[in-house]
Amino acid sequence: METLMLFHALLLLCGLSTAQLEPDSNSKIISHLRQNGSQVGDTENLTNNQQTCKQDINTLLREMSASLAGLKVDLEYVKKDNEAKTKELDLIKQQYQEQVTKVRRLEEQYQVQEEELITIKAMAKITENHVYALKREGEVKRVAFSASLLGSGSNTFGPFNTFTILVFRNVVTNIGNAYNRNSGFFVAPVRGAYHFEFYICGPGSPSHFVSAVLVRNGQHIFIATETQPSHLAAAGNAATLLLEVGDVVFIRQFENSRIFDSQNRHTTFSGHLLFTM
Repeated sequence: METLMLFHALLLLCGLSTAQLEPDSNSKIISHLRQNGSQVGDTENLTNNQQTCKQDINTLLREMSASLAGLKVDLEYVKKDNEAKTKELDLIKQQYQEQVTKVRRLEEQYQVQEEELITIKAMAKITENHVYALKREGEVKRVAFSASLLGSGSNTFGPFNTFTILVFRNVVTNIGNAYNRNSGFFVAPVRGAYHFEFYICGPGSPSHFVSAVLVRNGQHIFIATETQPSHLAAAGNAATLLLEVGDVVFIRQFENSRIFDSQNRHTTFSGHLLFTM
C-alpha cells in the first residue's frame, strides 16, 4: 500500500516539473496527495466491508438451509395428517349419507301416516253432527251394513309400498247410515258391542300376497292373509268390538299385497250392532 502511494506521488512530481508549475504548486501537490491517500483508505474500507458482507451471506445461507430442512419435516407431517383427516372425513360423509337416507324413509312413512290421520279426522268431523243428533234424540239405532269393493267391472288393487285404506263403494245394506261409502269408514253411532266380518281375494303370486287388516281408530285388530303362487287366493276374519260413540272402524290393505274384486263380489266388508252398552 505504501509503494502505491509513493508511485502516485512520483507521477505527480514529474507532471508538475514538466509543466513548470506556478509558485502555489506546492500546496496543490499536497492537496492532491491527501486526496489520493483518502482514496486508498476508501479502498481498504471497501475490501473490509466486502469480507464482512460475505461472512454475513454465508451465515444467512446456513440459517436458511436449516429452516428449509425444518419446513420439509413439517410439510411431511402436515401431508400425513391431511391424509388421515381426509379418510376420516370420507367415513363421516358416508355415515351422514346413510343417516340422510334413513331420515328420508322415515319422513315418507310419517307423511303417509299423517295424510291418513288427516283423512280420518276429517271424516270423523263430518259424522260428528250426525252422532251428536243421535245422542240428543236418545234413540237406539238398529245398525247393520254390507258392502263390496266394486259395483261393476273388475280391478286389482296394489301392490302399494305402504298401508292403504280400502273403500267398499258398492253398499248393499246400510241400516242406520253408520258406514260411509266415500271414505270406507264405519263410525259407531252409539256405545255398544259390534260384530264385523271381512273377506278378501287376490291373484296368486310368488312375490305378492293377499292381506288386509281390520282397524279401529288406527289400531290393527285382526288380519286376514293368504299366499299362493298362482290362481286366486282368499282369506277372511271377524271380530266383535266394544265401541264408544264416534269410534272409527275400517279395512286397511297390507303393504306389498294385491287385492281383487269384480262384479262377483269377492272382497266384502260387513258389520252390525249386537247390543248397546
